[in-house]
Amino acid sequence: MVRHLKNLLKKRKENQSQADVQTEPLDVQISLSNKVEENIKYFRSMYTNCSDIVIRPFLIGGMFQAYFIYIDGLANVEETDEQILQPLMNTTVKNTNEIMNMLENKIPVTNIQKFTSLSKCIDSISTGNPLLLSDGINTGYSFCLAKWEKRGIGEPSAEVGIKGPREGFTETINVSTSQLRRIIKSPSLKMQELFIGQLTKTKIVISYIEGIANHNLIEEVHNRLERIKIDGILESGYIEELIEDNPYSPFPQILSTERPDVVCSNLLEGRVAILVDGTPFVIVVPTTFFSLLQSHEDYYQRFLVSTAVRWLRYLFLVISLLLPSLYVAILTFHHEMVPTALLLSVAASREAVPFPALVEALMMEVTFEALREAGIRLPKQVGAAVSIVGALVIGQAAVQAGLVSAPMVIVVAITGIASFMIPRYAMGIGFRILRFPIIFLAGALGLLGVMMGIIAIVVHLSTIRSFGVPYLSPLAPLKGTELKDTLIRAPWWKLNTRPHLTGDYNKHRQSPGLKPDPTKGGE
Repeated sequence: MVRHLKNLLKKRKENQSQADVQTEPLDVQISLSNKVEENIKYFRSMYTNCSDIVIRPFLIGGMFQAYFIYIDGLANVEETDEQILQPLMNTTVKNTNEIMNMLENKIPVTNIQKFTSLSKCIDSISTGNPLLLSDGINTGYSFCLAKWEKRGIGEPSAEVGIKGPREGFTETINVSTSQLRRIIKSPSLKMQELFIGQLTKTKIVISYIEGIANHNLIEEVHNRLERIKIDGILESGYIEELIEDNPYSPFPQILSTERPDVVCSNLLEGRVAILVDGTPFVIVVPTTFFSLLQSHEDYYQRFLVSTAVRWLRYLFLVISLLLPSLYVAILTFHHEMVPTALLLSVAASREAVPFPALVEALMMEVTFEALREAGIRLPKQVGAAVSIVGALVIGQAAVQAGLVSAPMVIVVAITGIASFMIPRYAMGIGFRILRFPIIFLAGALGLLGVMMGIIAIVVHLSTIRSFGVPYLSPLAPLKGTELKDTLIRAPWWKLNTRPHLTGDYNKHRQSPGLKPDPTKGGE
């Protein structure tokens, strides 16, 4: 029995080692052979048990054996048959030189690539481009005839607005890059591609504006991406987590957006965008604390309105972080801070509650966060209903049952509404997480604990950098000229300079003297 178990374990280890070998990257030194049957034998061995791989044999001019290799569902079969297969089968050729001449000069396909490496041929097939192999030629011809189903351009669901463009990125990276090109038509907009992922070989595009983005920043982005060695990249969140400066911080150090206008505005300020194939979310580096609190609509409304809304956003940011903690601290330690009439009213409402304010706040906060997550994960038809009905029913029932007080329900409701004022979801999550340790500090030390929590957060924010840029810039370190687009939103005719991110930069973004002057008319 023991020997039988040992044999089973040995076989399992051998099977595991064979599976590990199959997932190793191909040797780029292996070249195609002049004998097409040898090449096809290799491809058949690589694509064993792959029912979607089509290897179609045919004769070029009725004489030379050739094969088409493509993935069913990714290649444009109709165009392949009409533009390549039929002309090759109906032509008359005498030797391989005539075949090569016809493939390179007479096939009506815009982009034709030649590969001599087996690994490059497999990469081309994986992207949906059909590959042609012919006897007597040690080169594979890849035709840019990929075609697959893709989602149409629609409005971003997470970044809606009253005014501004209504289009968002899609999962197809070529469509996303074309959206940027349509907005920024200058050839200074650069797109550099690379592939990350040993198995997925996900296409990544680094986009920046030459002459505006700092060269050191571009090089740093390249270095951080090229050091990533992973089996697969499925979403931009993978990249975001692998290149950020401080991975243990609850605050995002990279801007993630699905709006082309937001990406273009950041490119015009000297930042670098990273597009990932398969996701509509584009990440932008570097970013700052105040950039994550700005909305795209701030720049589409009148500057007075945008400034007022921005200050309202900052106010509710503080409320979403500190209101439950202040309530707990005051009711637990600092009764003298509350007017007598209000204190008596709150005490009467809490008379039947068996829990201290700390436990009461934690119960309500956890319940509210659970309802919010449930509303997000459920289908749209029932998600909003569950959130609203759940909050109303549970809150009212908890008050009537004497488990929580009515003022606590009001505090948690105001806190939840305030958290929705934060325009970036990742930033909102960071403050939602920090709310709980500050509540514990308030329940243990009162307002002293709240102040300790605030100081710890400010110190932490002061130490964070995003690709070399201080997270609290331009407030710390102070750059007075750049505060006109931080605490306020100055009018466009005042925003003459770009923000100074790092190193040398192109300072001026527009000519001075653009302030409207009604006395000059159309002069």
